[in-house]
Amino acid sequence: MDAVRALREKAKKDPKVIILPEKEDVRMQEAVKIIEQEQIAKVVFLGRNDLDEKKVKAFSDEYFNMRQYKGITYEEAEKIIRNPLFYAAMMVRHKQADGFVAGAANTTSDVARAAIHCLEPDPTINTVSSVFIMVVPNCQFGEDGLFIFADCGIIPDPTARQLAYIAITTAELAQKVLEILPKVAMLSYSTKGSAQGRFVEEIRNAVKLVKEIKPDLCVDGELQVDSAIVPEVSKIKDPDSKLAGRANILIFPNLEAGNIGYKLVERLAKARAIGPILLGLNYPCSDLSRGCSVEDIVDCTAVTVIRAQK
Repeated sequence: MDAVRALREKAKKDPKVIILPEKEDVRMQEAVKIIEQEQIAKVVFLGRNDLDEKKVKAFSDEYFNMRQYKGITYEEAEKIIRNPLFYAAMMVRHKQADGFVAGAANTTSDVARAAIHCLEPDPTINTVSSVFIMVVPNCQFGEDGLFIFADCGIIPDPTARQLAYIAITTAELAQKVLEILPKVAMLSYSTKGSAQGRFVEEIRNAVKLVKEIKPDLCVDGELQVDSAIVPEVSKIKDPDSKLAGRANILIFPNLEAGNIGYKLVERLAKARAIGPILLGLNYPCSDLSRGCSVEDIVDCTAVTVIRAQK
């Protein structure tokens, strides 16, 4: 069974309530048909005309209390909650649903803002990031062509601490959702001292932090991408690497590299890119690329269901 099909099968074993708050989008409408037909999730399909006025009032009151320190007025809070994105996030916050999936008709910044403001970051890590599950056809690298790329959508210029927690939360996703042993490469333009610079130093510090926080996690860096995923190159450039060129999780040094990297692989290698999946929040949710397909929506929903199961 291929990796994508396996995700849907796992979700079907215990479907959760997932909100899709972009009812006006045609792709969403088609995706909901498939999700319901395959019983992947129990869908709450939301549009602007589906909001309960009592909930709008309750959510607006709470959102105003949460955000008034930022200077917003009550009228602004109510206007925000009438956006189905924020309404959906507040429903998840109140355990009226198990997660939400959006982004077909909204930007990543809009989806992330709703998620961060309403679901709030996990205080134990305080680092929100986004990952893509990449399924590359006819590929011998990674986990038979299966990779996770991070961060591809949230933090423009992560610190060493943020990079460390991006690596840790991504590894947890690999274990819980994909049920694979995470092998984490912290990427750079340098392999173990082949080049120097501030960015290289940041990666080295991040690797140290990961090893301190999660000593059992298989992680290595700094590594160029060929050293991370090609065993023959790893033997030449970094013969003592514990990854030995078999990484299945690639942690990019910044947002530019991550975003460009996943899009290149998606388009040139005809890979499936499932995500971005938002990590580091108190509740599960997934963003979508505005260029997403119907299948992308279905598979992101399946991942969100599995995360809610766990």
